[in-house]
Amino acid sequence: MPSNEQRRAAAKRKLERQIARRAERARRRKQLTIAGSVLGVVVVVAAGFGIYYLTHSDDNSKNSASASSTTTDASLSNTPQAAPPPKPNPRAATVSCNYRDGGEVSKKVDKPQTAGVSTAGSPTVSIDSTQGPIGITLNPAAAPCTVNSFVSLVKQHYFDNAPCHRLSTEGLKMLQCGDPTGTGKGGPGYEFDNEYPTDQYGKDDPAAQNPVLYKRGVVAMANAGTDPSGAGTNGSQFFLIDGDSPLPPQYTIFGTVDAAGLKTLDKIAAGGDDHSMDNSAGGGKPNLSVTFKSATVS
Repeated sequence: MPSNEQRRAAAKRKLERQIARRAERARRRKQLTIAGSVLGVVVVVAAGFGIYYLTHSDDNSKNSASASSTTTDASLSNTPQAAPPPKPNPRAATVSCNYRDGGEVSKKVDKPQTAGVSTAGSPTVSIDSTQGPIGITLNPAAAPCTVNSFVSLVKQHYFDNAPCHRLSTEGLKMLQCGDPTGTGKGGPGYEFDNEYPTDQYGKDDPAAQNPVLYKRGVVAMANAGTDPSGAGTNGSQFFLIDGDSPLPPQYTIFGTVDAAGLKTLDKIAAGGDDHSMDNSAGGGKPNLSVTFKSATVS
């Protein structure tokens, strides 16, 4: 028969095992909680901040504000449950624009005109790419300063021979272009503010952080959020939406892709992207190399 000392030692060992098991269960619960939290952040970041920070490599000072994430969650592969942004508010016949010096210069160009910028008409841009034609109908009524800049760059042949450096086919479905260096770091040497749909929300409106539906065929500007002074950071980089994608309304919508362009985008998306060329989330270099041979406006 075991002695009292032996019983106490056995009881102590049993208690130690129970404590160890409880600690292990608590540790595992904590790990699952952290993993779940990370997944939640991943979904929010992928849907909310993906375009620029996950598809654009800018200077270190701006990238320090970005969050690492991924768009591989299965829930993001389905059509997003988000409402379209509000309709644009009517504008005056002409507006004034502010184009500020800023950003890394990819190709030297003149700044666009700043006064008397028209909000009328529907200019069209025809892009001859190495993978097929891409036609874009611009919308100056919604985004006059963005359209004014884009047309100016086209007329100065800024986009000629410029590659598209980023493709994403999961969650965020888009092709990003607009940097002649193909690195995703450059722009025209000037920056300007967001327009539609950002301008449909008040400065402190919490709804401005809720995802809205960027529909297939939308053309929108990539940006780095706002700089410390609160100014916008649009330049020359833009993305062509190949499939409905949820994003906060912080990326200026300024045009739509035509049927031929969507067919070209589908072809490029079907080729996939090379993740090994870019370890950040949001896709990678298109496997089917895409370069704008020329771009013209009419």
